[in-house]
Amino acid sequence: MNGHDVMSAQEVVLENADAVARHVAAFLLEKACEARGIFRIALSGGSTPKKLYTLMAAPSYASLFPWKKVQFFFGDDRFVPADSPDSNRGMVQDILFSKVKVPTANIHPMPDRGDPDEAARAYEAELKKAYGADRLIPNKPLFDMVLLGLGENGHTASLFPRQPALEETTRWVAPCVPDDAPHTRLTLTYPAIASSRYVLFLVTGTSKAEVLERVRAGDPAEPASHIRSDGQIEWIVDRQAAGQPQE
Repeated sequence: MNGHDVMSAQEVVLENADAVARHVAAFLLEKACEARGIFRIALSGGSTPKKLYTLMAAPSYASLFPWKKVQFFFGDDRFVPADSPDSNRGMVQDILFSKVKVPTANIHPMPDRGDPDEAARAYEAELKKAYGADRLIPNKPLFDMVLLGLGENGHTASLFPRQPALEETTRWVAPCVPDDAPHTRLTLTYPAIASSRYVLFLVTGTSKAEVLERVRAGDPAEPASHIRSDGQIEWIVDRQAAGQPQE
């Protein structure tokens, strides 16, 4: 079971957030190029992923990346219009998708209007169509790679403390209305994230050191502690988040 939960997962400690972004960019390029068929990834929002997407948009990287066979989904998003500064969809579009030759049909943003519960069900239906089944099947991952961050309150994706989405065992996508953060959100659930080949946590900065320590210890009060993967989980962190002095 090594690597299947947040406690046993490998941890890679790098110098800073830029180094974390470079490491993940190289890993993603390697795995996407290796894939024989379609490669599905769930993207994350946040400052460190923003550095990653900036790297991916650079011509030297973009020219090597197999855009046509990669299907881009989102691990979560705020239920706001795409042109809102709080939209993960809008951020990735501006920084990455608008600058590379990715087919529009390969981009699967979460809905941002209507009823949140219906929107979550619509996104789940889109995932099921891409997956080719209505139920998650052992040894058939929904995602090749899931990118996740870690909030100071222990949340990851939009799996926030004290919310019903944490108890979801059958739905792949659920709405979430945090009591300690703005905006209604849509999020992948624990079962959907678990159906993955790789889950990469990108964690940087001194403000994340304490919560990272708690999650790595498996503190059940932290939503991120309950992340599992049928494949492998890796923590890609910088020295500040790891509580190590910078060289």
